[in-house]
Amino acid sequence: WMAGRPPCHPRMAWLEEAGASLASRPQLGLHEECEAQPLQSPSGSEVGLSASAVAWLEEEEPLSFIRTCCTRRPKGEVQKLRFLASVCAVCGAALADRAVRIAVYFCQPEVAQSIEGHRVGQTVGQRVPQGIPHLSPLSPCSRAGLLPQDRKNGLLRACLCSIFHLPHHEDTRDVDAYLYFKTMAALDSLLQVLVCSAGASGLLELQDILKLLLPFTQHQLEAVEERAMAQIARLAAFISTCSLPQVCSCFAGDMVLRHRCPEKHRFAMLGRLAGYLLLCCTSKNEGSSHEAAEAVRQLYTFIAQQRSTWPWELDAEQPQLWEHWRAQLSLGLSQDSSTSKIFMMFMKYLQCSERVDVFLTAIESMGTLNPCSTELAAHMVDALTAETDFLPGQVLNIVRAIYRTLPSIGATLALESLDRALLVLASKHPREMVASLLQCSPTCTSVAVTMWRAMLSKPPATEKVLRELLGVLVNQSGHKTSTSIGDHPRILALAAARPIHELLLLPTCLKEVKAIFPQLFLALLFQVSFITELTLQEVHIFWKKHQQDMLSPISCAVQSMKVLLRTMDLESQVLAIEAQGGWEALLSTETHFWGVQVVAREMMELPRALRATIICHLAELLSMEDSSWEMVAMVFLVKMLECTDLGDELDCAVSLFATYLRSPCLGMQGLVLRAILGLTERPDVARKMLVLLPCIIEQLQGTDSDTRAVALPVLSTMLRLLEGRTLSLTALELASNLPPLFDDESSTVRLLSIRLFLDTLGFVEGSAKKKMWKEVSRSLLLLSFHLHDQDKSVAKASREALLGVTQFLCWRQLARLAETAEAWRISECLLAGRRSRAEDYLGQSLPYLRSPQEPLRQEATRFI
Repeated sequence: WMAGRPPCHPRMAWLEEAGASLASRPQLGLHEECEAQPLQSPSGSEVGLSASAVAWLEEEEPLSFIRTCCTRRPKGEVQKLRFLASVCAVCGAALADRAVRIAVYFCQPEVAQSIEGHRVGQTVGQRVPQGIPHLSPLSPCSRAGLLPQDRKNGLLRACLCSIFHLPHHEDTRDVDAYLYFKTMAALDSLLQVLVCSAGASGLLELQDILKLLLPFTQHQLEAVEERAMAQIARLAAFISTCSLPQVCSCFAGDMVLRHRCPEKHRFAMLGRLAGYLLLCCTSKNEGSSHEAAEAVRQLYTFIAQQRSTWPWELDAEQPQLWEHWRAQLSLGLSQDSSTSKIFMMFMKYLQCSERVDVFLTAIESMGTLNPCSTELAAHMVDALTAETDFLPGQVLNIVRAIYRTLPSIGATLALESLDRALLVLASKHPREMVASLLQCSPTCTSVAVTMWRAMLSKPPATEKVLRELLGVLVNQSGHKTSTSIGDHPRILALAAARPIHELLLLPTCLKEVKAIFPQLFLALLFQVSFITELTLQEVHIFWKKHQQDMLSPISCAVQSMKVLLRTMDLESQVLAIEAQGGWEALLSTETHFWGVQVVAREMMELPRALRATIICHLAELLSMEDSSWEMVAMVFLVKMLECTDLGDELDCAVSLFATYLRSPCLGMQGLVLRAILGLTERPDVARKMLVLLPCIIEQLQGTDSDTRAVALPVLSTMLRLLEGRTLSLTALELASNLPPLFDDESSTVRLLSIRLFLDTLGFVEGSAKKKMWKEVSRSLLLLSFHLHDQDKSVAKASREALLGVTQFLCWRQLARLAETAEAWRISECLLAGRRSRAEDYLGQSLPYLRSPQEPLRQEATRFI
């Protein structure tokens, strides 16, 4: 039958085949077709078509008429109703005939679009009787599975809009009133059939319908609002008397570890619905308020029925017991007219996620102008905050809702309620609250400042929040490419500096700020340092939305440091740093470390106890692994160690030096060595540095000449602090490590190493002298070469060292040559007196052939 049909037109072929199938069936009138397959609601009412549609269907076969209407939309009211009646008949036939079902499947988008575009007439006489046929196609379409969900929702929305806008009829004897009530009853039946016919997805279908109904409850027309609320109440009554298919057991509170029920088994909007209906009970419209109260009563019955333990003990086969229990629930609810008390009755049956939804609904409603609603919303927020333990993700949603809604709230009662909620949540969940608010407002807008102040209005929340902010400030690790602020610790740290200077001005924070002053001050200093190293991408993430009339991130951090010092009554330090240009220096990458030194110098003037706390905290921070601020911390620490009244805090600092002498951070080893050198020159603390001697000797074997240049004076000073056998053995160890430095590229290193080598000769005693003799012999040729060093001071030091070595070896002939500086004869003397060492001498000479100094290359060549 498709032989002559082009492959690009399969839809028309299906329609023709289905048309033939439908035509071959016994022709029933529309009324008879509906009687053959009636659609009944649980209450027993049928959703049928008007008898006048029979004549229309007899004029032309239904599927053909549908096909015509899909290409050319019907215009008149009669044609529209005939089209709807045809769809109803065909969908009914599709339930029993696969060919018809396939045909309608291929044209379902066009059919749905045509149905959704249907509009009833303008007069009462036209609109009321057309309400029922307008609804009729929905139910069979749904049962046959022929209507996509989005099309079905659009069609149902159009139906609801048409029916809710029908005029109300006070006279029940009027024909239009009769048809109006019949239409409303049909709507009830239709919605119930849609839920029941959805099978395992009945709960999802119910929620889709409720989502369509809720916007009508906020309509400007009171009649529309009241009708929508009444419809919700009837749906709530319906679900409390029928069994919803496959409601997950977790709905009744049977929670299982790591349980995650399918979406179609969850009543996800229950919390939102309960909160909204409770708030609607305070509506100014008496009718809407009454219908909302009825909906609340029915919803409460449903929830209690599902989650109460007592009903499950009843015999399900004795319905009178169930009815008695439901009646008791309804009686208890109706006897208490206070909505706030009814809400508290709901509370014991709501799960945590549902309470969150009620909370969010209450917050969003606070922007309305209804004083009663605001009062109830405030009560709901207070109760939920006090009695619910929220999860981290839920706290984030709550903070976002408050931040989003706060600007539109004008009622003092609502604002006070939110302040109390923020304070309680900050006390219970300080970490989540801090992180959430930083994510909501990384640049700390005026709304965020209001929320921060509420969270810090009373202890113990004040201390908890400040410490969490402090923790975020120091967590600057991890370069991440994510654009999400929550996944970017560096950006969160940047955001944390924003509210500090605002919060420091609060009187409630003064005591807590003083308690954590050292930690907070250093955290802000490190914040300034790490901002200078931010990548362009990180700056863009933070700064892209708030560029006008605001301090730059680094200026904000510096400003916070000033405010903090003034809070601690350290105005003189602020002015002194300003006079030296320290604050300005902090803002530049080139002068930043000098600025840190200026700040540290002024901190040396603090009382000793406070200084000791700062030094110990610096040592504690440096014991952590975080390369983003360790250099700044060490610069600050080294400067602070210049104080003359150091106590036990020095031990904390010295314990870190050994670790940081091995740090790969550029410049760190030299910085630490200079600090050690300064301390070894102070008699009161010099001996405490001796524990670092092995680590400092290790620095001689490195490749950095600058580090060696600092290490050598430190070793020279330390040698003089040693005594006895320890001194002798250390001198012997140094003597073996120094000769390789004689040819260092740095003249300073050459000079210092040669001088220190000479010093070691006088510190060796006893049995160590014999071992020293070997090390000294190996240095003779090297020292003779450096008699020709281009640096005159090195050449002079080499002559002095050579003379000292010959005296140590008691080599008189060589000593006379060293005194006269006859270099060429010294080489001959070495070969003549130590021919057995000729091979060793050759090995020592070869590296000098590549020396950057020409005189040394020539001397090595001549010697070879």
